[in-house]
Amino acid sequence: MRLFASLLLLFCVTLAWANDSSAPKPDIGKGGQCVKDPQWMRKNHMHLLKHQRDEAVRKGNRDEQISLKNCIECHASTKDDSVIARDDSFCVACHRYEAVKIDCFECHSGTRKTAWLQRNAK
Repeated sequence: MRLFASLLLLFCVTLAWANDSSAPKPDIGKGGQCVKDPQWMRKNHMHLLKHQRDEAVRKGNRDEQISLKNCIECHASTKDDSVIARDDSFCVACHRYEAVKIDCFECHSGTRKTAWLQRNAK
């Protein structure tokens, strides 16, 4: 009976979470095919970015496919070319919902570089 009650509670909590209207609906920008599937990225993107940072900074090995710059190129909003400019921006929406501080953009730009280059081309 305890097992049944536990499973029922788990089912109800999962159902409530799935129907959570306060869950973020980020502006995904261009989106498209990611380097990993979306569920994996939601759970592990920070580990992937930290690993890439360590490889690039400490060892000089750069993998453009899993770079922060590449993430921004795909996920920056088509409205303002940024992943951090608004509450529904790709990075901000989820990090605010999860109450996690984003420190990437204390050093890195949150703006799509190709858009900046197009605006400033002579």
